[in-house]
Amino acid sequence: MQHLPPPPPIYQEILIMSSESNQDSANPLLCFNKLPAFDKIEVKHIKPAIEKILTELEPQLQRLEALKSPTWESLISPLEHIEDKLHKVVGPIKHLQSVNDSKELRDAWIAIEPLIINFDLRIMQSKSLYNHMLELEKNAAFESYAPAQKRILKKIIQAAKLSGIALDNPSQLRFNQIENKLAELQTAFSQNVLDATKNFSLIIEDPDLIEGLPENILFITSKTFKDTHPNKETTETTGPWQLTLSPPIFIAVMKHCKSQAIREKLYRAFITRASSGNLDNSENLKEQIRLKKEKAELLGFSNFAELSMQTKMAPSVESIMQLLEELRTAAWVGAKNDLQEIEDIAKTLGHIGPIKHWDMGYFAERLKESRFEFTEEELRPYFQLPKVLEGLFDLSYKLFGITVELSMENAPTWHPDVSYYVIKNQEGQQIASFYLDPYSRPENKRGGAWMDSCADRMILDGEVQLPIAYVICNGTPPTNTEPSLMSFREVETLFHEFGHALQHMMTKIDYKNAAGINGVEWDAVELPSQFMENWCYYKPTLIGMTEHIKTKNPLPDALFAKIVASRTFQAGSGMLRQIQFAMTDLELFHTYDPNQSNKTPFDVMQEIAKKTSIMPPLLEERFLCAFTHIFAGDYSAGYYSYKWAEVLSADAFSAFEEAGLDNPQAIAETGERFLKTILELGGSVHPMEVFVQFRERPPQVDALLRHSGLK
Repeated sequence: MQHLPPPPPIYQEILIMSSESNQDSANPLLCFNKLPAFDKIEVKHIKPAIEKILTELEPQLQRLEALKSPTWESLISPLEHIEDKLHKVVGPIKHLQSVNDSKELRDAWIAIEPLIINFDLRIMQSKSLYNHMLELEKNAAFESYAPAQKRILKKIIQAAKLSGIALDNPSQLRFNQIENKLAELQTAFSQNVLDATKNFSLIIEDPDLIEGLPENILFITSKTFKDTHPNKETTETTGPWQLTLSPPIFIAVMKHCKSQAIREKLYRAFITRASSGNLDNSENLKEQIRLKKEKAELLGFSNFAELSMQTKMAPSVESIMQLLEELRTAAWVGAKNDLQEIEDIAKTLGHIGPIKHWDMGYFAERLKESRFEFTEEELRPYFQLPKVLEGLFDLSYKLFGITVELSMENAPTWHPDVSYYVIKNQEGQQIASFYLDPYSRPENKRGGAWMDSCADRMILDGEVQLPIAYVICNGTPPTNTEPSLMSFREVETLFHEFGHALQHMMTKIDYKNAAGINGVEWDAVELPSQFMENWCYYKPTLIGMTEHIKTKNPLPDALFAKIVASRTFQAGSGMLRQIQFAMTDLELFHTYDPNQSNKTPFDVMQEIAKKTSIMPPLLEERFLCAFTHIFAGDYSAGYYSYKWAEVLSADAFSAFEEAGLDNPQAIAETGERFLKTILELGGSVHPMEVFVQFRERPPQVDALLRHSGLK
């Protein structure tokens, strides 16, 4: 474990000044307790809190800029403290935007976002701080630094360069304008997608049109109708039912609704989200592509993808394209066979005419049921969320020796469905904690699933600040009589996000900028998350987290065998879909020039689809208008990270296979190696070095192809 030495006088003075601000009890965003006061935070608190914290932090920055002989303890440690203070105010606001959105909250964020961006740029573009960093790097003491410290310092210097520190004044002014405009566009993009998803609904009154939908979906859609039409009567058996584009509903309709007309309506609505009217993201995404190219050129790069590669594990765009092409070639034949099998089963079931896009999921599910003799809904009663969590936490103990407990303290939350857990080591000491928000709330919670940091591990006031994570999913909510009954895919998603949380929480690095996922190259961040998904196919874990809602019996061995056998079902098609997203992303930010080309981004997507999709998308598809990963998140010129990290995660899991999955001691020993390297080292060491420490060799693609049934 790495610990910092006692703070020097100037740092102690900063701590004292910051501690005094903790007494602002009138504003819950400025009460820096262990946990955010989610039960007290209101929109009216946001702007005053941001203005006060920025006013307080500015003189602290000026003190650092005025240092005569900077050291790690007098410069980097106080900077981390400043960053932490700001994160404790900004973090809860951004989090609430994602999980409890409202117009008032949006307006408040729009008002403060430029202040936050400009403060960040104020730090990164400070010539005095930058020169201090260069002085530290050249100082003889640098050689005595821990590896994490050296890496942090180099990354800070790199980040300053990529933030325009070396630009002349006119160029830097333009760079800052671009940064502010991109933030504005990304916020608008995300809000448009959320609103477009939320605004769509389809009310069904004819029971024949919803035939095939599972009972829990009928309950949810009936309840949705009642919530939006409180003066009208409805039941899950008689209707009406209100279909939406929330993940549990949309996926269920695509897989199970017998009405082709209903499937088509939802499919067309889904692929054209945020592409028309006041919520149209078409111009937004074009402007983002243009601005990111201009930003890259200001910094001396030919395109944004080249800029993106500076902070990635992959050495170049060419190396990524080589990997994607290798995977595309391996998946192509399998994907063609997938389509043929769907066409065959459709004919067998009486389908007339060609297969349409909205037919694929429906007949793929029928084929899966026929081939493996079980249905997705047959599995759902076995996966009660509380029992799944019990299995996940039991696996975490077996692999990493940690205990996960529901906290008995009164942790403030943003919704009654949210729970708070603590993680303890083998000595019973708390080492981390996390919030879990498991269910879909399409009215105010964005789609997808994610993990984010509530607090980072670091030395604060002379003590270790323990990491706290947010684990957010959009799973099927409970009914009035039953707990959340999860689809198998929802189980995998929970394991995935908990994998991210483990890397955040299990770190032993005491430097904020290298603790957990901080400082990890973006294309390696998905390694622990995708690694955890593999355990959903490990018999002791899967059987152990199942209990039928009625019979109380665990999942039968025969059904487990069918799940494992179905793992590679339609794997070629699934892989091509992800490759299509990755290649489209790279094309848009590498070779596409919006200022010169007559093509639109949608034309680019269609061209990529010709070689990455056996069934090309509809001409009217506007998926890019809802591609939040690259236009509202951090995956621009980086969506390939999922496949890049999947190679790493599959190879990492193969270490457990080689050790013997039927050998508990071998699993525990291999799990400890994974803990001591991938999880504990965080961003303190380059991810390739970390992987080699764990695997004792560089990564290989073979395990991914084997797990996908493509080799």
